[in-house]
Amino acid sequence: MLKLIQTEFLKLHRRKFILLMLLAALLMPFLAIFYFSGFREAGVDTIQFYKWTAFSYTPWVILPVVLGVFSTMLMYDEHQNDMLKQLWIIPISKTEYFFSKFIIVLSYSICFMLLTAGLSVLFGTLPGYITFEWGSFCYLLKKCMEIAILTAFAIMPLLAVAAAGKSYIFPVCLTLVYTFLGFILLMVNMYLHPLSSMTAIVMRDIPGVVLTQTLNIPAAFICIAIWCAGSVVLAILALGKRK
Repeated sequence: MLKLIQTEFLKLHRRKFILLMLLAALLMPFLAIFYFSGFREAGVDTIQFYKWTAFSYTPWVILPVVLGVFSTMLMYDEHQNDMLKQLWIIPISKTEYFFSKFIIVLSYSICFMLLTAGLSVLFGTLPGYITFEWGSFCYLLKKCMEIAILTAFAIMPLLAVAAAGKSYIFPVCLTLVYTFLGFILLMVNMYLHPLSSMTAIVMRDIPGVVLTQTLNIPAAFICIAIWCAGSVVLAILALGKRK
């Protein structure tokens, strides 16, 4: 398992586009410069600034889309080059193979959110919108790690779909549908979709956020766990057919 993970990290060196996707972490901190320009004289609350840069559209839309595309890219090259046939000859467990891919997705998610946290502080302090405070910075890091870990588990179904098919078009299109469906269901029933449940968990202790539904943390985790278990089963069955 550890050798598989090491091999996956080594493969990333050949995929320069993956590093370019990290630039998406710039989007919300950059937009915050213009959004908060009118509030400079009145003063900008530090947590309010971080809510815009890291806790709003980043976990709802940007990070899930980036991870969905990333998951597709992890699987697509190996499908195209028939590398799976060689892996099964070694042999390698389908379960270990799938979870090695997931560890890469999780690591990428953590890197993305740590970069988002760093850029949030940088784009807030350099223009003078906020002052650096250790308390708020530690809170930002804690929430970014929550978002990174929970989102990685929430998009596991997309990784399973990418493992099941050879095309990249369907998984990418499904990524968009899956992401926006999670955003819509957040307003309807946050315990039906993993991304909705993830958002509910993350938003539970952010100041100023009012949820329209009663928060049920166990139900949110159960929702994510059920979708993850189904994803693992789907991926293993699909990979088992690749002889």
